[in-house]
Amino acid sequence: MLKLFTGLIQEQGKILKINRKAHTIQLTCQASKKILADYQIGDSMAINGVCLTAIAKTDSNFTVDIMPETFYRTTFSKLKINDQVNLERALAFHGRLEGHLVAGHIDTTTRLIQKRSNENALILTFDYPQDHQGEIIPQGSIAINGVSLTITEVQARSFSVSLIPHSKDQTNLGTLNRGEYVNVETDMVGKYIKAQAHFTDKRLGGLL
Repeated sequence: MLKLFTGLIQEQGKILKINRKAHTIQLTCQASKKILADYQIGDSMAINGVCLTAIAKTDSNFTVDIMPETFYRTTFSKLKINDQVNLERALAFHGRLEGHLVAGHIDTTTRLIQKRSNENALILTFDYPQDHQGEIIPQGSIAINGVSLTITEVQARSFSVSLIPHSKDQTNLGTLNRGEYVNVETDMVGKYIKAQAHFTDKRLGGLL
């Protein structure tokens, strides 16, 4: 079944354990009783934007399995014990959608290159991942470490987002340092439009 998220972070959790096994890697994450109240084994949770499934759970923490490929293709390979991570439960389809639709499937990682304040806003500027040209556009949506954000500026080699105080204080983006990497999921609607345009161009090219 398709699981979707909104990019609205519910809380920050803390990594308690990283257990590398033969074919999987298990993460155990501390979380509040509020977010875990009706969370069950088999349910989905986005950790820093990555959709993962619980294999164990207590009142104060939960454990997920991660495939090695996912571990090394995301910022999870750089996680350490006690690191703060963004948490979001899967979207309930009877609920209100206030962010944008996020699949929890990370497209790439990128590096923070500048961090500055503009009155009450925090401006974060990242390297532009060139493999995703056309998916990151001004005023478009993007999920960074699972946080739904609007792209404020795009340059040839960089793009920027602006955090309001709530997003800065309630997620781990506010404590990012220059040089740190983040998980990126570009807007799924934009990806479908780009793919359709590419398919149309190929068909027309074959007819000419």
